[in-house]
Amino acid sequence: MRPEQVEQVMNDPVAQELLAAAIPARFGYIGTDGYPRVVPVGIHWTGAELVVGSPTNSAKVPALRANPRVAVTIDTNLPPQKVLMVRGRSKIEVVDGVPDEYLAGAKRVVGHDRMAEFENQVRSLYDEMALIAVTPEWAKVLDFAGGRIPRAVEELAIAKFGS
Repeated sequence: MRPEQVEQVMNDPVAQELLAAAIPARFGYIGTDGYPRVVPVGIHWTGAELVVGSPTNSAKVPALRANPRVAVTIDTNLPPQKVLMVRGRSKIEVVDGVPDEYLAGAKRVVGHDRMAEFENQVRSLYDEMALIAVTPEWAKVLDFAGGRIPRAVEELAIAKFGS
């Protein structure tokens, strides 16, 4: 996918809605044992990268250093579904303290009312964090209400009911 196509998808109104929604993202990567992993994370979109904060001793850190390729999905829970799927490569930077990007991603999930308590807890826990930045190389939006459905479902519907 060309960079301008990725940018167009990431700027799509449905993508922007999901990037700002109070729901966790699902972060997929390959573990050091070769098996896939998917974990819920808070994500912050900078306009160029998806950023995730993680403990430096988490399983993600050595796995992503060995294989930086990731997949991220943000999706709604109730029908009609809206989904943002992103694939890209990650880079890791260990930073002192708790980075603002981590707190921004967490705030979406934790909520404004509980954020002060959450921030105090994480600031007292972490002396450093791994900041994982994902540069999107491929992205797609599914919007079942808006008619953007998976190609396989569309093909089946056309075959069964016509165009």
